[in-house]
Amino acid sequence: MASDFEKKWQFPHCLGAIDGKHVRVVPPKDSGSYYFNYKKTHSIVLMAIANAHCEFILCDVGTNGRISDGGVLSNTLFYNKLINNQLNIPGPEPVTFDLDLECAFVGDDAFALRPELIKPYSRDSLNNERRICNYRISRARRVVENSFGILASRFRIFHIAINLQVESIESVVLACWALHNFLRKKSSTYTPPESFDQENIGDGTYQLGARCDPDFFHNLQRRSGGQVSLQAKTVREKFCTYFNGEGSVPWQEKFALNV
Repeated sequence: MASDFEKKWQFPHCLGAIDGKHVRVVPPKDSGSYYFNYKKTHSIVLMAIANAHCEFILCDVGTNGRISDGGVLSNTLFYNKLINNQLNIPGPEPVTFDLDLECAFVGDDAFALRPELIKPYSRDSLNNERRICNYRISRARRVVENSFGILASRFRIFHIAINLQVESIESVVLACWALHNFLRKKSSTYTPPESFDQENIGDGTYQLGARCDPDFFHNLQRRSGGQVSLQAKTVREKFCTYFNGEGSVPWQEKFALNV
C-alpha cells in the first residue's frame, strides 16, 4: 500500500488517507438528540481509509452523530488497535542516506496529530517549507476526498436522510462501500477521469474532481488545539525535511502558494 502511494503520489511510507463524514438519517422514534450533530441534522458517522487508487481499505460506520467529532476516531476498532500497536505497522526505514521515515496515515484537522497519523501544519505557523509539506500531505489526502465524492454521486441514497432502522442503514452503507471497491476494479465507466483531481503542473493550479455535496455528507468538525506529543511533531518535521530536500518534486513550489 505504501509503495502505491510513493509511485502514484510521491509520498513514501503512507499507509492510507483517513477521513469521516456524517451520513444523514431519520432518527429512530424516541431517540431524542442522540443522533443530533453540530450541523443540526441527525446522522451516523462513516469513518473510512482510502488507498492510493481511491478504494476504501477500511470502513467503520455507526457512531451516533452527537459524539464530538474529535472522539469519533477513538470509538473505532481501528483506533484501538492503532494505539495498542496491533496493526503490524512497519518501523522507520531510510528514504535517504541520513533520514529515516516512519509509516503513517494522513488526515486533516478533524484528527489529532499522532506519530502514526500526520496532518497539515496550522495556518498560523506556516513558512515556505511547511507550505510545501502541507501541499504534499493534502495531495495524498485527495484520494479519500475523491472516494467519498464518487460514493455520494453514484449512490443516490446518500442524497436524502436515510429512513431505515439504524442497523439496516449500517448494512446499506457497508454495501455501497463494497460495491464502490468492486466497481473501481471492474468498471471503466464507474469513475471517468473527471472523477479525480487534475493538476496542471505548468501553472500550479488544479481542477477538483468528485467532492461530496455538503448537503449529502457533512464533514467532521475541525479540532481545536490540544496537546500534541513531541514524537508526533518530530515525525511530521521529518516528512517536511524530506519533501523540501531529496523528496521534492519540480512543481511543488507553484502549488504550495495555493495551499
